[in-house]
Amino acid sequence: MHGSIYTFETLPIFGELGRRDGARTVRAPRRGRAVPLVGIVRNPRSHRNKGISPEMADCSNILTQTPRTREDLHHTLAEFARRGIDYLVVDGGDGTVRDVLSCGADIFGDDWPTFIVLPKGKTNALAVDLGLPNHWSLAEALAAAHRGGTLARRPLRITSADGSGRCIQGFILGTGAFTLATEAGQEAHRRGAFNSFAVGLSILWSVLQTLFGREGNPWRTCTRTRIQDRRSGRRMPYAGRGNADERYLAIATTFERFPLGARPFGRNPASGLKVAVIDRPVRWVVALLPAMMFGFNARFLARNGAQRFSASDLELDLDLGGSFILDGEAFPAGRYVLEEGPQIDFVVP
Repeated sequence: MHGSIYTFETLPIFGELGRRDGARTVRAPRRGRAVPLVGIVRNPRSHRNKGISPEMADCSNILTQTPRTREDLHHTLAEFARRGIDYLVVDGGDGTVRDVLSCGADIFGDDWPTFIVLPKGKTNALAVDLGLPNHWSLAEALAAAHRGGTLARRPLRITSADGSGRCIQGFILGTGAFTLATEAGQEAHRRGAFNSFAVGLSILWSVLQTLFGREGNPWRTCTRTRIQDRRSGRRMPYAGRGNADERYLAIATTFERFPLGARPFGRNPASGLKVAVIDRPVRWVVALLPAMMFGFNARFLARNGAQRFSASDLELDLDLGGSFILDGEAFPAGRYVLEEGPQIDFVVP
């Protein structure tokens, strides 16, 4: 739940924690109440929560919890399920949303309560996608929920290919140079840059390092990234010279809107899972990365290894030789299955 960037040794597994007594979590049916029951997962160490008291904590229909560990979070979500909450509020940043989606995967399955996100983190990319205000109070969010404004999104679901059942869910996955860019973003946060401004600085720094880096510079290396359709076995195309099992950069997301007004998947991106890759750090291709981020596309880019495609109807096998980032935290190299997760309704203004 807490901390800046953390590297996991393996994907977490929470189902076993919730079933030590041999029983599955019992979910109470959600009924239309005159006053909705609201469960809040609050991260007190999120950027805009530090030193601030929880909102509406004295209301009898507001259940506010501040779990200290991911195991505590799993038990909190199980209790919310048993009580049949109407709204699940995530009071924190993108990483807190990822933890809630991951810890609750075996509890809620494909039947999640309606989400309310109070964007209190340092980047809040999900809030941008949903069109949420930077400062959105719980009272304003509940008023919007009463009006019935929702937007459906599916998170990414990343499952270990070893059959262990380990699974995480989030919204932006990146490998290769994306991991270095995330570290650059953390440095920008430490220097006082947040939200879209921090994203812009990270992109600029990534481009400069790749353009002017010398031989041996980590920004000019590729990482083993094998991507193929799980059903057909067909591999993602590779353009140009080099090792077809390696990529400079790969990004997957289900977002439709991005910070800074960026359009990395074009002006009218398809809904659902989308993947973008750059095969090799060709300098002139990387120099065009800012333009590609804002919608520029041309056939010569794909011929030179900058590719984008929609994969909403696919399950993808990933074989990664380096760590990957999911919503700001690092997870280990390995073999995974990447697909769309459950449809979740988010309250929007």
